[in-house]
Amino acid sequence: MVKAVVFDMFETLVSLYRTELYFGEHMCKDMGLTEERFREYWDTTDDDRSTGVKRFEDTIKEILDKNNIFSEETYEKVVKKRHESRKRVFKCYREDIKPMLQAIRDKGVKIALITNCFSEEAEAIKESDLFEYFDVPVLSFDEGVMKPDLEIYRLALERLGVDASECLYVGDGGSRELQAAKEIGMKPLQALWYFNDNIRTERKPMPEFIGLKEPADVLKYL
Repeated sequence: MVKAVVFDMFETLVSLYRTELYFGEHMCKDMGLTEERFREYWDTTDDDRSTGVKRFEDTIKEILDKNNIFSEETYEKVVKKRHESRKRVFKCYREDIKPMLQAIRDKGVKIALITNCFSEEAEAIKESDLFEYFDVPVLSFDEGVMKPDLEIYRLALERLGVDASECLYVGDGGSRELQAAKEIGMKPLQALWYFNDNIRTERKPMPEFIGLKEPADVLKYL
């Protein structure tokens, strides 16, 4: 019997690609840096930014300082545009996401979130109208651990108060999340519905997992 559904956030419930983008290649232009120079530091901080060691704002200041180009104007411009871009993501997700979450709730099944996220993304998630649907939100930035580490799955299970065998895990498949969900004992389902929106990273159906073409398909496995 399914007692809980655990969701990934990005490219599962929302997509970063359905609104104006603001990634590293855009931030470096606003800083006046080459992308290579920007990524020399930015890319090395991914894990620290995902596990609460570094905040986004501090990282931007460090990049500007290291390149001797810090100014309040540039700093504030980049920080503001990044925060605005992440908030827009939660205004542009598919219209059938909330009805699917509500249908799960109506069946008395708990809903959890396990997501890898940076500080600015954690803030956007908590301010979004999706946040109220999660009985148990587990955000890597807050917890200090990220997928595919099994510890983040254990945290969700403990707070849900259910066994792994009683959980579905729904995600697009990034960060080896589906493999980890299977390893811990959940039933993994691959969310395919945002694949055509992603213009930066090619995602493919994984034949070893059940693929879901539409959000409502989750309900078939409850």
